[in-house]
Amino acid sequence: MGSNQESTNDTNRLETFADGVMAIAITLLILEVKVPDVEGGKLATALAHLWPSYVSFVVSFLTIGIIWVNHHHMFKLIARTNHAFLMLNVVFLMTICVLPWPTALVATFIRDPDGRVVATAVYGGVMTAIAIMFNVVWRYASTNHRLLGPRFSDQALAKMNRNYLAGPIVYGTATIVAFGEPYVSLGIFAALAVYWLLPGTGPRAQVLTERS
Repeated sequence: MGSNQESTNDTNRLETFADGVMAIAITLLILEVKVPDVEGGKLATALAHLWPSYVSFVVSFLTIGIIWVNHHHMFKLIARTNHAFLMLNVVFLMTICVLPWPTALVATFIRDPDGRVVATAVYGGVMTAIAIMFNVVWRYASTNHRLLGPRFSDQALAKMNRNYLAGPIVYGTATIVAFGEPYVSLGIFAALAVYWLLPGTGPRAQVLTERS
């Protein structure tokens, strides 16, 4: 009983820590939407001019929100932790913390023909890194049911593996597109954020049958 209780406490502490990191990262995004320094009737024009900041904020906010949801579902499956798993989560959360920076890059350089290519590629690189680390964390926990509870079918886990793998592939592809068509790349990032908001489009942790 003592060992099981300790494992449960470890997963709870890790999830709480992850929640805190994501909450801070998602809050930092709004700090990049600056109050314009204008006078009188010019405010409306200045606010309209900030549209890249609004769009970047919404896309990145929704993306971190979706990651948080999937992370929450992941921890419905995970029953225990070990040192390697904890450290992998630390690296994963580091990639989350970086996201406000490329979000600001895109908002700042989207109107610059050269700058928007680099900014979009950096943004995509960070998004891809997040998706890769999410998969690394999940695969480490789920391979051979290493850190999972006993009542999950191999069939369900295989389906989740395929669903999660779509993230790095699509984000990586969109990042490559950025070098030729940065607006198309940004459109893909935005479309993904909207798509994964829809019911039934993302991986879900499900308790199915006895372990097969």
